[in-house]
Amino acid sequence: MADAKLEAYWSLPPQPLFDALDSRPDGLTGAQAAQRLAEHGPNRLPDGERMAPAALLLKQFTDPLVLILLFAGALSAFLHEWLDAAIVLTIVLGSGGLGFIQEYRASVAVAALRQRVASKVTVLRDGQPVSLPSEAVVPGDVVLLSAGSLVPADGVLLEAKDFFVSESVLTGETFPVEKSPGTAPAKAGLAQRHNCVFMGTSVRSGTARALLVDTGATTAFGAIAHRLRRRSPPTEFERGIHRFGYLLTQVMVGLTLLVFAINVYFHRPVIEALLFSVALAVGLSPELLPAIMTITLSHGARAMAKNGVIVRRLAAIENLGSMDVLCSDKTGTLTAGVIRLDGALGSDGEASARVAQIAYLNAHFETGIGNPLDEAIVGSGAPAGLDVAAWRKLDEVPYDFLRKRLSIVAAGSDGTPQLLTKGAFANVLAVCDRLRLGDAALALDEGQSAQLQQRFAAWSAQGFRVLGVASRTLPAQPSYHAADETELCFEGFLLFFDPPKPDIERTLADLRRLGVTVKIITGDNRLVATHVAQQVGMAAPSVLTGAELDDMRDEALWQRATGTDLFAEVDPNQKERIILALKRGGHVVGYLGDGINDAPALHAADAGISVETAVDVAKEAADFVLLRHDLDVLRSGIEFGRSTFANTLKYIYTTTSANFGNMVSMALASLFLPFLPLLPKQILLNNFLSDLPAMGIATDRVDAEAVAKPHRWDVAAIRRFMITFGLISSVFDGLTFALLLWLTDGAPAHFRTGWFVESLLTELWVLLVVRTARPAYRSPPGRLLWRLTLLLTGLTLALPYLPFSHALFDFTPLPMNVLAAVLGITALYLIATELAKRRLFRGLG
Repeated sequence: MADAKLEAYWSLPPQPLFDALDSRPDGLTGAQAAQRLAEHGPNRLPDGERMAPAALLLKQFTDPLVLILLFAGALSAFLHEWLDAAIVLTIVLGSGGLGFIQEYRASVAVAALRQRVASKVTVLRDGQPVSLPSEAVVPGDVVLLSAGSLVPADGVLLEAKDFFVSESVLTGETFPVEKSPGTAPAKAGLAQRHNCVFMGTSVRSGTARALLVDTGATTAFGAIAHRLRRRSPPTEFERGIHRFGYLLTQVMVGLTLLVFAINVYFHRPVIEALLFSVALAVGLSPELLPAIMTITLSHGARAMAKNGVIVRRLAAIENLGSMDVLCSDKTGTLTAGVIRLDGALGSDGEASARVAQIAYLNAHFETGIGNPLDEAIVGSGAPAGLDVAAWRKLDEVPYDFLRKRLSIVAAGSDGTPQLLTKGAFANVLAVCDRLRLGDAALALDEGQSAQLQQRFAAWSAQGFRVLGVASRTLPAQPSYHAADETELCFEGFLLFFDPPKPDIERTLADLRRLGVTVKIITGDNRLVATHVAQQVGMAAPSVLTGAELDDMRDEALWQRATGTDLFAEVDPNQKERIILALKRGGHVVGYLGDGINDAPALHAADAGISVETAVDVAKEAADFVLLRHDLDVLRSGIEFGRSTFANTLKYIYTTTSANFGNMVSMALASLFLPFLPLLPKQILLNNFLSDLPAMGIATDRVDAEAVAKPHRWDVAAIRRFMITFGLISSVFDGLTFALLLWLTDGAPAHFRTGWFVESLLTELWVLLVVRTARPAYRSPPGRLLWRLTLLLTGLTLALPYLPFSHALFDFTPLPMNVLAAVLGITALYLIATELAKRRLFRGLG
């Protein structure tokens, strides 16, 4: 494909392209495709979310906190403190290795989950259409595209029928553009290549057959991906992490510089003071936070997958938990989604065999995007007396979201082309100038039009989905288009019924108990939508229509959207506008959609949610994919999202408060003690061991009240938590210092060992206390967290007595009275923390 003449492939007719690509109109052979896949690689861009193992391992050692540790180790080695340098290096490698193993397992698991909902494309291989993952296409492939398809790669059109593509991701053009076969000038820009389709764009309507030329990074999207790749905005959780990091950096830098300056002022060795200050900075930081977050989120993703929710973007899990408004269509979500044809009626409201026949032929010959209405018509069976074999399809004018009509041109036994149209009642009636009553076609006047609209309104108010049916005779011509949909004869109505799901009222009540308000956004008319809303428990829904939206300024919509229950008769751009208005009102908004026209709203929502049976463009735009079109599955996902958020905050709360208290205590102790309260290597070991039980947080139990309502990131609460429990910790550290100085006569080795044991025990056990707002004994921890805490407690108590501990860490065996005092202080500290916790959590709500 490196041939120079393919640089402007859009200017070439099809045959030279087939020759250059060694392809044919019926596609490649399986052997050719396999060879090219090996040569060109998978059809994908470099994935920013999935890192190669080597890059992921390297990432563990690029964190600023790890770099501080490496600096401390290098400084120790420079001063020939080989043991200190080795200890620092061991801790760095241990922490980095642990983080790598957990993150790599998490990334593999999430990639496997995402593969379950990967987009597919229909390709001609060995002359037969086959469905393949979009990554498997290669240059020379011939693909079949229809409404809802994502274009897998760059290519030229061989055939197209009323083919419109959304190219906003590449050209910025808001509205879909029509594409057609042919050639374009060699110097034509992307927007002027009317005969081309491009990777990353989506088909809005029509059908086409295209020859792929460029795949992967060689596509137009790949060439400018660094500018055009649509990055999702940071979630509320990610913004909170950034604010938290800023807070921690301020405290860490201030404390470190203060301690270093004071130690230098007291004429202590500069290198020793520097190492101590650096160790304090590292000790204050929750250096395992990235790994803990990834582990917790990936655990949540796996748990959600078992319950029918596939997570496509890990960071969005928190948004799902924080969501307080869910916007959804009604069909398949609030209703059973099993639509049945309830009647084919003439203009007079009586059963009509002619209307049934026109509807059946229209649905039978339709080849665009599948829809449940056509399935209901075909599923009801061919009307009596209709011989489908006697009819021949001549052409099709596919459905689109502006016309809201679908027309089939077919000829019966007499060979006369007949235009058979069905669609939204108002849109069909708008192109009719005649009305069929019995066997006669009469001119359609205002009175008759009003009667038709009254019938439509009456049936809609009863909950029926009502379509209009029309027809006309056409002259023979090579092809037919939307412009031929004029001067039609209105034939009658199709009535469909989709009953509410049996348990939908209970599900909506459960969502309300979780603090999630459900709003309906639908293209259906307000009468049908209102009837459904009332049936599912919205007694007197507040309704806003698309026409009213058009006349409303954004500022007015911001005020109106929050109080509106039902948005009816809206178009795709209005859906996005509603989502943005709700977000502007301070809500965390989820949107559940599965159609082509839902993609903009899915992108705009804080939590975009689709279903496994959705069109590719909807699944690609979504953060979550439901394996069942069921709000109860989503309710389960919301609870898992909140559990994941709660477990992440447990680590942040406990680690920062405990570390802050210990570091403040050491900083103060260094002012009046004639020796350092802990050696740098002891500080690092303390911090490393205290972080290990946090690996169990991902599987920890979460109290029911923690998932009962949406929670938002609150840095002020973290600051208050850190200062409150940090100061409580410092008070008990002061008591520990006094007892140790009294019981050990100020011997540095005994003092350091005693305080190391006390500070590590308090950090291990305080997690079990502050991890819940309940009394600790009423909220048992998860099995892994409990086991790790017991294991580390045993190691902490045994460490001073191990034969290598003195040589490596300068620990010394503790007398029994000292050990008893340490254990007593730890118990008192936990009791004080339990009492303070209850008051603090009440204040935090």
